[in-house]
Amino acid sequence: MALALPVVVVLLLGMLQVALVGRDQLAIELAAREGARAAAVAADPAGAARAAADRVTTLHPLAVDVSVSATTVTVTVHHRSVTDVALIGRLIDDVDLDATATMALEPP
Repeated sequence: MALALPVVVVLLLGMLQVALVGRDQLAIELAAREGARAAAVAADPAGAARAAADRVTTLHPLAVDVSVSATTVTVTVHHRSVTDVALIGRLIDDVDLDATATMALEPP
């Protein structure tokens, strides 16, 4: 039993790290979606997307890319999730997260 305890602890810490990265991915997807919504109706799509993405998540730094076509606006958000859970963070590199959302462009 005493030999299994370290293995169980490492597995639990690994599960915690996966959950934290999953949480960050959901936050990045929300930021992309909200950025696309704001950019779709704004006169300045890039500024509106950046402001909306920053407003809905506490993750920083965020890289927000905006692409506007004749009928749609696409927002891509990039973030590097730091793996800093004890023991596990040293074994796993930081994770690059990306999310993209596209919305129909509406005139301001």
